[in-house]
Amino acid sequence: MSHDEAFQLTTKDHAILDVMRERAMGRDPIACEILRRKLSRATLMFGEDVAPTVVTLSSRVQFRVDDAPAETRIISPDNMRGLVGQCLPISSHRALALIGLSEGQSMTIPKSDGGEETITAVQVVYQPEAARRERLGLALPAEPTAVRRPAPILRLVHDADGPRESGQGVQPMVVDCGFDDPGPSAA
Repeated sequence: MSHDEAFQLTTKDHAILDVMRERAMGRDPIACEILRRKLSRATLMFGEDVAPTVVTLSSRVQFRVDDAPAETRIISPDNMRGLVGQCLPISSHRALALIGLSEGQSMTIPKSDGGEETITAVQVVYQPEAARRERLGLALPAEPTAVRRPAPILRLVHDADGPRESGQGVQPMVVDCGFDDPGPSAA
């Protein structure tokens, strides 16, 4: 296992993997190990900032297992029955290894027989985030922004369940927490 593993996950993919990790605890030790490594070493990216060469959920990726010939599959959110042989469900160990890898990057994972296999992302043939940027005519930022920002400090200014004495109206209060992101509606 390489200790210099670095992965790029979209915020959406990170949330999905985090839920999977919680659900796999005690049931699938290999998936738990892959997810622990992936989540602990990931850089979180907004979907619009992730490089088109990074494997994300619903990407079509050409990959290699050890020295075997390359295969092309779609990293799917579930077992898509209509696309037999074209999809690799995110619940599989190989898909978990692929998600977040950049082209040319590899991850060695344990196998159920006690051995190991190395999964290499050869080429991202299609990535939904890149296709969306192209469809909307958006360019990839020169320097993608990571999501790791300090969380705003929130303060409770009114308790909706608290007692309401006569003569006291609910006064809205604006709290400046130093977080000035206007959100998606400003775009």
